[in-house]
Amino acid sequence: MPIAPSLPPKPPNYGDKPVSEVSKKRSSRRPRRRGRRREPVIRIGSNYGDKPVSEVWRPELTRLPVLTPARRLARRLLKGLVRFLVFCFTRTEVSGLENFPKKGPALVVMNHLGDADALIMLAFLPIFPEALAKIELYNFPVLGALMHAYGVIWVHRGQPDRRAIRAALEGLRAGKFVGVAPEGRESLSGGLEEGTEGAAFLAIKAGVPLVPVTITGTQNVHLYGNMKRLRRTPVTLRVGKAFILPGQANRQGALREATRLIMEVLARQLPPEYRGVYSYVDGSLRLPRGER
Repeated sequence: MPIAPSLPPKPPNYGDKPVSEVSKKRSSRRPRRRGRRREPVIRIGSNYGDKPVSEVWRPELTRLPVLTPARRLARRLLKGLVRFLVFCFTRTEVSGLENFPKKGPALVVMNHLGDADALIMLAFLPIFPEALAKIELYNFPVLGALMHAYGVIWVHRGQPDRRAIRAALEGLRAGKFVGVAPEGRESLSGGLEEGTEGAAFLAIKAGVPLVPVTITGTQNVHLYGNMKRLRRTPVTLRVGKAFILPGQANRQGALREATRLIMEVLARQLPPEYRGVYSYVDGSLRLPRGER
């Protein structure tokens, strides 16, 4: 009787047997690339905890607005309209306008309490800032069209939006004022939230001073509640002295320290109840080196 040829031994089935973690790490390593050192990826508006992340992705809209004659006219008309609305619905006390630089470039940093913050700044600051705005507003009826007419730098929050960073740097290098809220969103607590690193990166990278602007009284619950009752909401706007950040933009530690300095300057301009996570800061004015 013929004998069947012997089969090769069946390879062992490792199944769910443990695999060395060291071998996993070795196999997952990517080969090193030599060449130019890459800059850190900065996520504007979301780098901490539960900060929002944009679900809309429209990178083709992100650019520095071109100041055509039509857009210049639109900005002047919108500024007049905003001043009228702010007068109707708020009683705004403004201080420190003498601290605002006569010319740019400069990065205007502000706390963010509610929807009216940008309107208050546009109404009273002596400039037309190049503002960074979340991309979700582009699809809002009427509001999106008005913002497009004014011209803003659309930002995809929580994502490495290099186009927004390039557009903001382009504006600063062209001598413009660029406005940004380092918190990355409207405060949920009514006080300062932890700052994100986008503002510090822009200021250090472009080598421009920062102008701290703080606002109180614009929380949506207060403002919209008073509007329904036909009452004007008490609001304050304060402009602090411009300052320059130390450090280098390509070092993560320097960015964290610079972000802390920015937020502490804003906290010192605010009443204690608005300082939030920076409540340890007292009200004495101590600016970083390079004060202007």
